[in-house]
Amino acid sequence: MSFFNKYIKWIMLVSGGVTFTMVIAAVFPQQVLSSMFGTSIEGPLAEVIVRNWGALIALIGGMLIYGAYKIEVRHLVLTVAALSKIIFIVLVVANDFAAQLIVTITFDAILILLFAIYLILNGRHQSHG
Repeated sequence: MSFFNKYIKWIMLVSGGVTFTMVIAAVFPQQVLSSMFGTSIEGPLAEVIVRNWGALIALIGGMLIYGAYKIEVRHLVLTVAALSKIIFIVLVVANDFAAQLIVTITFDAILILLFAIYLILNGRHQSHG
């Protein structure tokens, strides 16, 4: 059993738990924007968008936790999570927020790499847990 097949469950549980913490943005949108980006946006539409963003990220975290236990959905979950993290990194870097989010970018980049290696090693079939 490869390292990735042996530890993917724990990688998914830890990364899912950390990712799920963004549910806080659904509850305290302005505080999260301020702490992450050093700025805020105002108005009811901003509140809706940031709350939705936080909820969607939390759902990705929940999917990672679920996929840690359900091998049959692991490929889809890891693919969606990796794509979500790639999009986030691209948007953050393209909009000059990389300096404020270097820890988040680094964490997400490591996860993208781990998820990609697992997916490549296991192809479309998931016979390992």
